[in-house]
Amino acid sequence: MHDAKSNLSSLVREVREGSESEIIICLSGQPVARLVPVAEAPRRQLGVDRGRITIAPDFDAVNLDITALFEGP
Repeated sequence: MHDAKSNLSSLVREVREGSESEIIICLSGQPVARLVPVAEAPRRQLGVDRGRITIAPDFDAVNLDITALFEGP
C-alpha cells in the first residue's frame, strides 16, 4: 500500500497508457483494490427509432382537468 501511495501518479500513467492492463494493490499481502482504466462509454447512435414512435397531434393541448389538479378549482 505504501508503494502505491508513493507512486500513484506513475501507476495511473501506466494503466492509462496501456503498459499495464490493471494493477492490483495489496495491504499486508492481501489484494484490496484494482487500478484499471475507465472504459469509454459507447457512442450513442441517433435516429435508430425514427419512424417507430409517433406523438399525437394534441400532445401539447391544454387539458383543463389536469390543469385544475395543479392549480386548484
